[in-house]
Amino acid sequence: MSATPKPDIIRGFERLPAELVAGAARFQPAILADVAGRRGALHGRITALHPSMKCAGTAVTVEVRPGDNLMIHAAMALAQPGDVLVVDAKGDQTSALMGEIMVSACRKLGLAGVVIDGAVRDSLELREMGFPVFSVGTNPNGPTKNIAGRINHPVSAGGVTVRPGDFVTADADGVVVVERERIAALLPLAEKKVADEAKRIAGIAQGQTSAPWLDAALRGAGVLREGETL
Repeated sequence: MSATPKPDIIRGFERLPAELVAGAARFQPAILADVAGRRGALHGRITALHPSMKCAGTAVTVEVRPGDNLMIHAAMALAQPGDVLVVDAKGDQTSALMGEIMVSACRKLGLAGVVIDGAVRDSLELREMGFPVFSVGTNPNGPTKNIAGRINHPVSAGGVTVRPGDFVTADADGVVVVERERIAALLPLAEKKVADEAKRIAGIAQGQTSAPWLDAALRGAGVLREGETL
């Protein structure tokens, strides 16, 4: 007996608790990507419109056909404060799917940010607005609003699977997604990594510039013989 297919628009899903989002938002995306096994970072083609932009929140996922933003409008109508819109636009750069008007509405709705594997426009206005927007690039051409898509289904953005309810964080380095069921367990590891890196930087300031693991790694790679050092 076949399962009943899910509707194209899924209106409700379990969001991350606000306190968990706040706790995870304390860490750089780079830290969380490292403790997650160096996974979850979207392709570097998706970047902040301005280096000062950063965001963290629960993913609301949107799948669109290239060049059409109908489903983004629908997702905005369903999104809640603190959500991050993650749009699978297939990396298309032939037209912008969002601009000043839509992003102004996202800010008014209290959304945490927009991540779009596609193009935007009105980039100067968006930079001045300061609302976090991460995109493949820009294009002055506008979209159509005619083609169906899906909301709150798993999508692929920047080569990473993103599900509704996953944790999304982004800054000048790029965007990282962590599965909702993993994020809480990663926070103690992130705390330790931050402390370890601070200790390493303090050591460098004291002249300890050589990585302590380097010789062993070079021997493991066969570059140095056993007992040999640089």
